[in-house]
Amino acid sequence: MNTSIDYTKFRNALQRLAERYDDYLESLNRPELLITDKESIVESCIQRFETCFDTLWKHLKKYLEHETGLTEVPNGPRPIFRLAAENLVITDFETWDNYNQKRIGSSHDYSETKAEEALEVIPEFINDAIVLYEKMTSQTWI
Repeated sequence: MNTSIDYTKFRNALQRLAERYDDYLESLNRPELLITDKESIVESCIQRFETCFDTLWKHLKKYLEHETGLTEVPNGPRPIFRLAAENLVITDFETWDNYNQKRIGSSHDYSETKAEEALEVIPEFINDAIVLYEKMTSQTWI
């Protein structure tokens, strides 16, 4: 593992997101849950997505600074993902930019449509975040 960067926050955020998403999937088959219970599970899942996304891009920024030797790494997820793609840390800027758009939408527009859009990308996000975690830490995901 890279010793100059502590990836514990990223790992924990990703684990919590995966757990909340599993809870969400399980809730779909539980007719005894009230609608408000299901809404709370969805909201929790989306909040975990937001937290994980924010933690991920901030760790990616540190990785770019420490591991690629870049000295002028901008702030903000979009430029970080563009730089990561240019340096072959990620393979597809558009995918990560889409996650960014879903994260922005979920936190600035509380409509049911935006929530559904965020939920739709979470499984792919989790998979892509695991791949990125493994690349940045040189560790296999648990």
